[in-house]
Amino acid sequence: MYGAYPGKEVHMTDNKIKKSDAELQADEISVDSETTEVISTLKNHFLIAMPALTDPYFKQSVVYLCEHDAEGAMGFIINFPVKLTLQELLENVETIKHHPVPPLTDPVFLGGPLELERGFVLHSPLKDNSQSTELNTQLMMSNSNAVLSTLGTDSAPEKYMVTLGYASWTSGQLEKEMNDNHWLTIESENEIIFNTPAKDRWSASLQRLGITPDQLTTTAGHV
Repeated sequence: MYGAYPGKEVHMTDNKIKKSDAELQADEISVDSETTEVISTLKNHFLIAMPALTDPYFKQSVVYLCEHDAEGAMGFIINFPVKLTLQELLENVETIKHHPVPPLTDPVFLGGPLELERGFVLHSPLKDNSQSTELNTQLMMSNSNAVLSTLGTDSAPEKYMVTLGYASWTSGQLEKEMNDNHWLTIESENEIIFNTPAKDRWSASLQRLGITPDQLTTTAGHV
């Protein structure tokens, strides 16, 4: 299962995790950006993995794209929980002193293969959003301990999920992967991010296109 790291001891300082074993490295893909047409922005869209995508980090993944332009793209996988609860995460952040009661049992998610020591919070708007970046009218992103420290308190956002790491693509790389039939795309839905069980987010995203996993083929195409 993705994001399961048995035996890994995790320590956090200022929202960064120091892993006890070697950091996982992302595969490098060579892309000729001069010959790969950069499509119009897919910011605030989901990437839905197709059967042709067999990379272990992204197989059957749903990725929320928070940035996409001619220089590349960045996003977070939203459907791969890891064996680390929010309570355990907070207990390992040295600058966070409170321990929520009852404990926060929701899982942390694997956001992607890059910079796994970095934590990010996707959340609904707060009264004070000065420590967050607006992704859409009802979705914010923060990597600040100021937001992380509100979890389990009366100041916490109504909806949130926490990821470790992120995914990114260089100029033209995502377009090449789409041409290679690795991804379908739809506009993102906060309902899927916050209210759909993680195990169902891939199939729920496909259902928005009117298809089921059984209907997928390796035929190219995106919406």
